[in-house]
Amino acid sequence: MRKVSVSLVRWILGGLAFFAVAPAAFQATAAPTAPPIPETVVQVQPKLVKVYGAGGLRGLEAYQSGFLISAEGHVLTAWSYVLDSDSVTVTLNDGRKFEARLLGADPRLEVAVLKIEAAGLPYFDLRQAVDAEAGTRVLALSNLFGVAMGNEPASVQRGTISVKTRLEARRGVYEIPYDGPVYVLDAVTNNPGAAGGALVTRRGELVAMLGKELRNALNSTWLNYAVPIDQLRGTVEQIRAGKFVVRKSEEAAKKPARPLTLGMLGIVLVPDVVERTPPYVDAVAPNSPAAKAGVQPDDLVVLVGDRFIPSCKALAGELQYIDFEDQLRLTVLRGQQMKEFVLQGSPKDGK
Repeated sequence: MRKVSVSLVRWILGGLAFFAVAPAAFQATAAPTAPPIPETVVQVQPKLVKVYGAGGLRGLEAYQSGFLISAEGHVLTAWSYVLDSDSVTVTLNDGRKFEARLLGADPRLEVAVLKIEAAGLPYFDLRQAVDAEAGTRVLALSNLFGVAMGNEPASVQRGTISVKTRLEARRGVYEIPYDGPVYVLDAVTNNPGAAGGALVTRRGELVAMLGKELRNALNSTWLNYAVPIDQLRGTVEQIRAGKFVVRKSEEAAKKPARPLTLGMLGIVLVPDVVERTPPYVDAVAPNSPAAKAGVQPDDLVVLVGDRFIPSCKALAGELQYIDFEDQLRLTVLRGQQMKEFVLQGSPKDGK
């Protein structure tokens, strides 16, 4: 029989003893295991909200989704016609209802921030949102089809990120102002009411905001997508800091002696018949600053500089803070494309 050295035996036994007494060391370095889905859902549900506002015309739904991004009641949601209302209601997971104020929006990203008067709320910290790769298993939470009216939980769908791509390459196929990166999902998440919902990992980490319903113009198929939080974080911070917001009527900003007017620009809006008439361009005067810049009838004015413009009244009010000699940066929605123009007032032609 071949002899085995004592040192070799001790080395083998020592190794076995190490594996026997130190499995925790290996577990500590292993990737964390995702908790059961029900546990993640219970953790995330209180951060979801239901948003109710305008709708009803041509069968449009008067609801969508959102989620809390501060303990003080800031809500991140999708910019849409639902918010085009004097009264927007946010319903929390526990059934409490609050009147919400549209703090600001950036139509170029199709994102909006609402504010309710509450405190001590559970929320997603946008700074802790994570990036995800193709193949990541995710959960989509939203109030699709408006099935939750009070304290009923938001709907939850399981799926996987199929690919991360840019909508820019799909222009002409999908009609949408946003053209940045998106996560394409293998679950049917973009249903009526789902816009503004949250996409999270199996561990409950925020990944993205669910987009709107998006139909392929060539073959009528639907794209299920979500916008990464890293694309929205900067704009949300700007809105909370005072940009992309509606100017308050009581704001004490100094108005110029001779402010800019729509007449000076050569822009005629549609009749202002209701409190929040959307600021569509009805006509453009020939050879006016607006005409020279390229503004056209049916353009929808959405931004003046960094100020969000939700109505004809808001547009006229914002111009009161701009001197007639200053340039005006105007952003409009034409069809489903955002266009930006720089206009110079013409005091001789307008009033």
